[in-house]
This record gives sequence, structure tokens and C-alpha cells, in this order.
Amino acid sequence: MSSIVLKIENNIGFITLNRPEVFNSFNREMALEMQAALDECQSDDTVRAIVITGSGKAFCAGQDLKEVTTPELMPGFRKILEEHYNPIIQRIRTIEKPVVGAVNGVAAGAGANIALACDIVVASENAAFIQAFSKIGLVPDSAGTFFLPRLVGFQKAMALMMLGDKVTSAEALQMGMIYKTFPLESFEEEVSKLAVTLANMPTKALGLTKRLLNESMTNNLQQQLALESELQIQSAKSYDYNEGVTAFVEKRQPVFKGK
Repeated sequence: MSSIVLKIENNIGFITLNRPEVFNSFNREMALEMQAALDECQSDDTVRAIVITGSGKAFCAGQDLKEVTTPELMPGFRKILEEHYNPIIQRIRTIEKPVVGAVNGVAAGAGANIALACDIVVASENAAFIQAFSKIGLVPDSAGTFFLPRLVGFQKAMALMMLGDKVTSAEALQMGMIYKTFPLESFEEEVSKLAVTLANMPTKALGLTKRLLNESMTNNLQQQLALESELQIQSAKSYDYNEGVTAFVEKRQPVFKGK
């Protein structure tokens, strides 16, 4: 059974972490399959939105500790970070299509930080986020130290990472860590509705918006203004811009093609 399931339908790439017996924790096979699934979603022009979620009760428990404590399996932390997690984070951030992190259950360690690297994060009401690294004497990785302070503030991020507190989805919503929560019984339906909405939007403009926000992390004001001008000119040349303006003038709903 594959440790990653990719299903493409309705212009959406649904990527499901599929090791429920170990709460979808990552080993090397799963990490490489995840990268391959993201690559396929990037290269497939029919995919206009991506959803990452977990099977079973958990979203992702982070690293499978069996892999790092069994000598014959042990790849070493440098290899795990440079070949497993870092490429996953880089793909999520550089794919110019919206990526939804659909956190169906507990997201801990690298699992939490993979979720927080997504463009839009939603969670079921029974989900939770845990920066579990300090509990076993490690430091946060998978870009957690980059994204979490920007989402919740420096002081809150420091406390969550040092103390390893369990953050409920309601608390995560309140502190601005995530976008929305949904009841467990309607979670899959609500995620699908959100993904369909994104998949029917002007994909090129959404991708350029993502690029702008990525660059805003390090640009100064002048650099950001210049990049906004450049990318606005690009988006104004798109089919979807012409369709959007035409639909507005004709007082109808636009039919975007993601071009």
C-alpha cells in the first residue's frame, strides 16, 4: 500500500498521507513519495489547487522515530532534513498553485510545520498542533522557525516551541495560526468546497500572489513595489484577466481557465 495517495479530480490534486497505523509519521519512502506527488501536481496543468491531508485519526505525527533509532534504517538527521523535509517545504512554497493544508487530526513536529507551510490551513475541530521537538531534545525544523513566528508572533512562537504545548484548533484559529476550523462530521465536505472554489479561480493570478507574499518575507518596500508592478503587468496579459473584466462588464460570473 502506498504511503502517499494522490487523487486528481475536479482540477484538484488531493494528496493524502497514508500511514495511519503510525499516525502518518514520515519515513524515507513516504517523504520521497510526497515529493513526487507534489511534482506531479505542479507539472499537471489540469491541477489548479492542491489539498494535503491525512488518513485515519491524525494528520501527521512528524518523523517516524523507528527510522532514527534503528541502526539498519537510520539515514541520519542531515539526510532526513536535506533530502526529506526541506524539499517538501520548498515544493509547497514554490508551486504557483494554491496549497491547502487540511489538518484532520493531530499535527505534531514536522507534521505541524508542513501544515503551516501551506498557503491556507484549515483544521477539524478535534485537530491539534504540537511543536513536539523539545520533548525529545531536538530543535524545530521543516521551516517551523520561519513560519510560526510570522503567524503568531515571536513571543508566542518561542513559548510554543520551548514548552511544546498542545494547541487546539480553536486556539490555533484564535491566535491566527490557521484560517478556519470545521466540524469533524463535515470536514471533508468543507475542504472540498474550499478546494473547488480555489480551483475555479484565476490560477495564474493566485500563483503570482503567492510569489509576491513569498518575496515579501525578505524584500524591502522598494523591492516589493517593483515586484508588484512587474507581476501585475504579467497578470494583466492573462486570459483570466480578460475574462474577469469582460464578465464584470457583462454582469455575469467569470469562467476562469487558469491561463
